[in-house]
Amino acid sequence: MVLKTFGWSFAVTALGLVAAVLYGGWTAFGIVAILSILEISLSFDNAVVNAGILKKMNAFWQKIFLTIGILIAVFGMRLVFPVVIVAVSAQLGPIEAVELALNDKDKYEELVTDAHPSIAAFGGMFLLMIFLNFIFEEREIKWLTWLERPLAKLGKVEALSVCIALIVLMISAMTFAVNAHQHGGGHANKAETVLLSGVAGLITYLIVAGLSSFFENKLEEEEEREHEEEEKARKSGKKVTAVAVGGKAAFFMFMYLEVLDASFSFDGVIGAFAITNDIVLMALGLGIGAMYVRSLTVYLVRQGTLDEYVYLEHGAHYAIGALAIILLITIQYEIHELITGLIGVALIGWSFVSSLRRNRAVAAQEALGEKAESHS
Repeated sequence: MVLKTFGWSFAVTALGLVAAVLYGGWTAFGIVAILSILEISLSFDNAVVNAGILKKMNAFWQKIFLTIGILIAVFGMRLVFPVVIVAVSAQLGPIEAVELALNDKDKYEELVTDAHPSIAAFGGMFLLMIFLNFIFEEREIKWLTWLERPLAKLGKVEALSVCIALIVLMISAMTFAVNAHQHGGGHANKAETVLLSGVAGLITYLIVAGLSSFFENKLEEEEEREHEEEEKARKSGKKVTAVAVGGKAAFFMFMYLEVLDASFSFDGVIGAFAITNDIVLMALGLGIGAMYVRSLTVYLVRQGTLDEYVYLEHGAHYAIGALAIILLITIQYEIHELITGLIGVALIGWSFVSSLRRNRAVAAQEALGEKAESHS
């Protein structure tokens, strides 16, 4: 099971490390290995959240997620995305941006760092909306009951998550503008860009998540209708041809997954510059990490881990909330990537331990129930 799920990740790791040695020797090997570990540690919560969505999709779309999806993740976000940032921020053509990335790495890093506030605003708002919609939703299983129960009641207020997200964005943009003005830097005019980027992140979430939810509901309705028709057909002896809408539903869920993955990868791409400004080594290291995140997502789905450890999804969403706040803070202040990674791992680890305790408590109650029945 492990080899089947992680086989491609192992193969890509071997090829990536060999390519690193051929490209820049053993120093490059070490950098790529460190970047891979960085990406996995920062994106573990991504795998848990992805698994919650992926388990609703059939085997075909799970395969698309591992093939076309990984191409988008590795080549799109880890290789093309940093170049696009440079091209847009420096008003360069794509070929010029690539040449800059390969030949003038210091300037390339400077331009990407300069664009960080806008990137952080977009990604931070997208992830914040995911977190807010999760904690404001009424759900049967609650982890931190003292917090989730009152928040679920508050969630009945329409558009509350959007209002809170916009307030957070306004505070972030105003703080950025005031601080830039006080220091007399050239960043004062970027406050408007930060605000627009954050609004774009919010709109992107509303569109993609809205379409995904709409087609998911259509799929459930269609499945219910087909089930009713099958029951009628069985009674009457007729054969019914079902009309499937699963393709549309799965497609938009796939698109939602890709945008979600893109938002998660922002901190990894930006954080990679703390280790290297070589775009080739960055793509190799982050690409290997992205493969493991994909494989881990599928592994969690196939093993039914989220059903067994029920608080894992909660922990992952709290980690998303933490990452969203960190991204918005990094618009103005620098936060080390190690802190980002450790917070996510700590929250998921805590939720895993809580799930184990819950499972033991449920098993003990069932055992007591069986004993009581046998005595009676």
